Amino acid sequence: MVTVEDVRQFALTLPRTSEHLIRDRVKFRVGRIVYVAFSRDETLMGFGFPKEERAALVAAEPEKFLLPRESDLRFNWVVARPAAIDAAEMRELVLDAWRLCVPKKVRLEQERAALP
Repeated sequence: MVTVEDVRQFALTLPRTSEHLIRDRVKFRVGRIVYVAFSRDETLMGFGFPKEERAALVAAEPEKFLLPRESDLRFNWVVARPAAIDAAEMRELVLDAWRLCVPKKVRLEQERAALP
C-alpha cells in the first residue's frame, strides 16, 4: 500500500517538482503542470500517462487502475488506487508522469544521474 507520504518522499527528489495543496487535494507539479494528484480522501492517485496507452493499462489491471472522470479524458491522465500498488510501482508511475512534463534536457540529466 502506498501513501501520500511515500509519494511525497519520492516526488520531491525529482528536479523542479513542487507540492501544492489545492482545494484540499495534494498535487505535485513541475511549473504549472500537475503530474500527480490525490483525491481529497487520498484513496485515488491521478497521474500523467499517455492517452493512447491508458485503455490497455486499465483493461490489464482494473483492480489497480481506472480511467479519469469524463472531463479529464482529454488529458494524458489515468488514476490508480494507492492501496493496490506497491512502492516500486508507485516510483515507476510517478517518474514516468514527471518525465512527461519536464523539459527534455532536465529529463536527460536526471536519467544520467540515476545511472550506476
